[in-house]
Amino acid sequence: MFSLRQASYHIGSHEILAPFDLSFNAGEVTSLLGHNGSGKSSLIKLLSRQNQVSSGEVMLEDQDIEGLTAKEFAKKVAYLPQHPPVTDGVTVRELVMFGRYPWKGVLGRYTHDDHRIVEEAIDRVGLMAFADRFVSTLSGGERQRAWVAMLLAQQTSCILLDEPTSALDVTHQYELLKLIRELNQSLGLTVIMVIHDVNMAARFSDRLVALKRGKIVVDGAPNDVMTEASLSEIYGMSLRIFKDPESCNLISYVR
Repeated sequence: MFSLRQASYHIGSHEILAPFDLSFNAGEVTSLLGHNGSGKSSLIKLLSRQNQVSSGEVMLEDQDIEGLTAKEFAKKVAYLPQHPPVTDGVTVRELVMFGRYPWKGVLGRYTHDDHRIVEEAIDRVGLMAFADRFVSTLSGGERQRAWVAMLLAQQTSCILLDEPTSALDVTHQYELLKLIRELNQSLGLTVIMVIHDVNMAARFSDRLVALKRGKIVVDGAPNDVMTEASLSEIYGMSLRIFKDPESCNLISYVR
């Protein structure tokens, strides 16, 4: 899906991401981990074309993303930033319809198929009862679901999420990540997301990639990453691991 070839990112003389190679597999959920300032949000901004590489290249399906027009890129990749735009006066249905923009343009008229796609996206995230509500009146978890519905209406094969659970309580974090996992499995979506909670990431991801001071320090399947040695390398502190006897999920905790 995506591959980075000796990609780096600097702000002035300050190196945010050191040159590295990294590939993401289609159809997988990959979570980017690391403490604040590790470079994980900078990495996802390279993938989403919010930032441009200082050296190297970012490839999408073997094509340099800088060679794609904005509309071509938006037909392949959907991106939800950590702080989405203000949506005052916008209903859920209107927000989700924005996802059809790459396919229609400014003057394009929306067809029956466009409206069907929007309704299906709203239904998939469980917000049909809220379709005519203003987004600003929804709870935090409901708002995030509305944004995910917009990404679904965009009909891309890959979605990028920058800290989608950062403003949510534990219940809504779980529900949102469960939804994302279900969409990944039912639609074959490739998902790359930045997330802070390593336990949630391990539960709902196929792969964990951890950064530290702009370098990749750990990369592997959740069961391979959820070890005391790996977590100590990522977070610089001692964490213990135990296996939930019912789910068999590995869970980390502070000593």
